Amino acid sequence: MPQANSRQSVQADALASPAVRGAALLDGQGALAGEAERVFAAAAELFGVLATPLRLRILQSICDKEKGVNEIVADVRSTQPNVSQHLKVLYLAGIVSRRRVGNSIQYRVLNQQAMQLCRVVCTQIAIELSDPQSLGQGERLALRRDD
Repeated sequence: MPQANSRQSVQADALASPAVRGAALLDGQGALAGEAERVFAAAAELFGVLATPLRLRILQSICDKEKGVNEIVADVRSTQPNVSQHLKVLYLAGIVSRRRVGNSIQYRVLNQQAMQLCRVVCTQIAIELSDPQSLGQGERLALRRDD
């Protein structure tokens, strides 16, 4: 009988793991399936924040180095008010952090997981766009556009 309790304990510990909980949630298994809507809503919110090309360019600009707004404006070739507005959205979403240095504000990537997500998706799409015939339609991330 002690083995059964031990086995149940191991299973309970495994379900407590975030990776296992997440996999079970997305598979719709057990009691975790009730949390699916919260997960999908949070994912949609993150994707919404990242769904603007200018925000992706801003993240690329500051991915390796903290920069001030004027440096970011020069990197992304946009206006200061526009860049500031997008930086505010990224800041409120917790993707970037900011700190005041004298009269300027410096920005850096705070959420490395969001940055990694951007890198993976953008790299895959760049590969697909450079060789459109390399993958079948069902294997592509990039939407097919007939020009």
